[in-house]
Amino acid sequence: QLQIVESGGGLVQTGGSLRLSCVASGFSLEYYALGWFRQVPGKEREKVACINRSGDSTNYADSVKGRFTISRDNSKNTVYLQMNSLKTEDTAVYYCAATAGTDQAICVMTDAYRGQGTQVTVSS
Repeated sequence: QLQIVESGGGLVQTGGSLRLSCVASGFSLEYYALGWFRQVPGKEREKVACINRSGDSTNYADSVKGRFTISRDNSKNTVYLQMNSLKTEDTAVYYCAATAGTDQAICVMTDAYRGQGTQVTVSS
């Protein structure tokens, strides 16, 4: 059974850090570009970061550049999102998603290849 599970969310104060993890079961993430997305109720979903299959190409939303880092460990079938200098506007549900069919850091989120999300709340 194909499954993606995010973890590591929680409540943190402004300026703090969190590390999100996303692990897959039932398939290998090494064949997929991997991305982190976030969603706030009433707002459009935002693509936060994306990493290609080999891990040597990444891209980030302007809102998180210099603060967030995406990385992957294919041996652990896991992708990470290190979030530093968190701001209240980073509060959202964060989702991990896998994208097939590309060698580039191109990420889309589909229902078939995403997790259920993990809540990140940044308090002032």
